[in-house]
Amino acid sequence: MPHASLFAEPWWVNLFVLIPFIAYGFFRKGLAISSSKLIVAAIYAAAMGFLEAAVVVYLRAATGLLPDGKQTPSPHQVLNDMTRHLFTIEIYREVATIVMLVAVALLAVEIARERWAIFLWTFAIWDITYYIGLWLTIGWPPSLATTDVLFLMPTPWIAEVWFPVLVSGLCMAAVVAGQRKARR
Repeated sequence: MPHASLFAEPWWVNLFVLIPFIAYGFFRKGLAISSSKLIVAAIYAAAMGFLEAAVVVYLRAATGLLPDGKQTPSPHQVLNDMTRHLFTIEIYREVATIVMLVAVALLAVEIARERWAIFLWTFAIWDITYYIGLWLTIGWPPSLATTDVLFLMPTPWIAEVWFPVLVSGLCMAAVVAGQRKARR
């Protein structure tokens, strides 16, 4: 059984847990984002998260890195087994993901603070749905304590799955709290 780790690698990735709290500081005045916009953005992000999970399943199958039920490759093994070409494709896929999430935020609302809220909202739902999609399709991750490569740029970010899920959940809570404040 893997041991639980409270810290991500590199060290500065741990600072991302502050993002929802900082965001809430900006959102506490209230967000003028309709519930229907949040729902549509959530549907988009969930579809995108599942699509990305499917792409990762295909990439793992093509490279022989699918978990076989007996042993799941460690993040370091996955990184070592990736060809330079595949590593480059993965980085571009990550950039494309962020560009799509930013584009939705820019299209959904006009005010910068609310664009930031929509970006965090869609990023969080995309991230959680990605892990759910992997779990539903290939049974990975087997637990929230499973270590994963979160991003590759500018250097590989490695943490247990609970860390991005926690940050994403807190980001969603910050957006909902900001929206509720606006309705009062």
